[in-house]
Amino acid sequence: MIARHPYAISLFAGGLSATGFAPLNLGPLTILMLALWMAIVMQAQSRKAAFFTGWLFGVGHFIIGLNWIAKAFTFQAAMPEWLGYVAVVLLSLYLAVFPALAALGAFWVGKDRPGTFVLAMAAMWIITEWLRSWVFSGFIWNPLGVIALPLGQMASLSMFIGTYGLSALLFAGAGGLWLLAEKRWQAAILPLVVFAGLSVVPHGQQQILSDQPLITVVQPNIGQQDKWQAGYEEQNLSKLAELTLREDDSPRIIFWPEAAIPDYLETGYPARYYYGRPPEFVRQQLGGLMKPGDVLVLGALKLEFDEAEGRAVGARNSVFAMDSGHQLIGRYDKSHLVPYGEYLPMRPLLSAIGLSRLAPGDFDFWPGPGASSIDLGRFGKAGVQVCYEIIFSGQVVDRENRPEFIFNPSNDAWFGSWGPPQHLAQARLRAIEEGLPVIRSTPTGISAVIDANGTVRAHVPMGEAGRIDSRLPQAKAPTLFASYGNILPLALALILLLSAIAIRVRAR
Repeated sequence: MIARHPYAISLFAGGLSATGFAPLNLGPLTILMLALWMAIVMQAQSRKAAFFTGWLFGVGHFIIGLNWIAKAFTFQAAMPEWLGYVAVVLLSLYLAVFPALAALGAFWVGKDRPGTFVLAMAAMWIITEWLRSWVFSGFIWNPLGVIALPLGQMASLSMFIGTYGLSALLFAGAGGLWLLAEKRWQAAILPLVVFAGLSVVPHGQQQILSDQPLITVVQPNIGQQDKWQAGYEEQNLSKLAELTLREDDSPRIIFWPEAAIPDYLETGYPARYYYGRPPEFVRQQLGGLMKPGDVLVLGALKLEFDEAEGRAVGARNSVFAMDSGHQLIGRYDKSHLVPYGEYLPMRPLLSAIGLSRLAPGDFDFWPGPGASSIDLGRFGKAGVQVCYEIIFSGQVVDRENRPEFIFNPSNDAWFGSWGPPQHLAQARLRAIEEGLPVIRSTPTGISAVIDANGTVRAHVPMGEAGRIDSRLPQAKAPTLFASYGNILPLALALILLLSAIAIRVRAR
């Protein structure tokens, strides 16, 4: 049947392979589909056929895994909802090029030698996922290694080989199953032993020490339909305030979501931009929710001005830290912006045909300089990654100014029912890779406290208002990945690829 319908089966297998991601978490099914797909690629009659087989697998994989993107278009009145489904398909057609390149490379190196092919496929998948993280600004949502999270302790290996290295281990398991099905017993032993052994590597249980800072994470359950509606400002602020106020006086860090308030916190803008709510008044209002010694970390916007014309020409998606004396003590500007979400590429052309960016506003967001840490005084240093910045493995921490934790404010209200749990899973891998706890605050969920082992210590489910009162989990010493980043999985890919080539040459 595979020989008669390789393309249809590749598309079908790609779709089923995406069920290993949250919220379904059917990881074993993903591994079976990878094994099936490798069998199909191996039987391809030409490089062109191998490439096309890989591309169809990727189309199915991304359409199912990224279906949540269509939900974002339901909040944009300037564009029809059906365009969201078109966007999912078009994005998948592009992203599928990366699995296609992996299939082509593995076929070229390992043709007619299944054991060599498995090594080459694992190597090529690392390389193509890494490419997907930065080509055309990058979109590395749902790297295959995320599937390792529910599969025992394998995900802890990301502290050594990163998320992309985990993807190679999944291919080792899938390749071993395929080799068993082909009755190539000796060739199957090594990948299966490696996969099974590494799946049970313990990472230890992390304790939250009693002298760690107290934190409060707020999830107001403010939907996207209400977030920017005129007249909802006070109602939304009252939800945040109700979940922030407390009786005890113990100083703590209070975390609010991305773009938590519509007001501007910095002084110096022309008065007309404050809409009657000057920053001094807003900061005093926020300070009234805090106890002495508290620090509030929240998302808000910063404007950029053309001084000659006296008008705003851009904005930054920022995170501010404010002390209980109403003073701003730090700011982070989001660096990795979402194309078509926070800025419109080729704006003159696309706006002429009626397209706009998904986030409301009249001008584009500007990127910040990159990963940095905010000094919170007695509470230590906070690394900040806004929304989907957290998905970029190896790019989330300032290695020269290592923080004690990462704060990931987000607005997952755009993301339907599949996007938020997928986002949380990727944040958990960043915690393991960097050896740092990750704190997530979102308007509608899933807000969470994640320790440095990637374990979710507490969370507020989707669609609920709530707060988390906890102590900040302790950071670990810098992991190997924290020190060297994606050099490590790329080195693993090089070793695998050179081994495959050496075996092929020796066989000749």
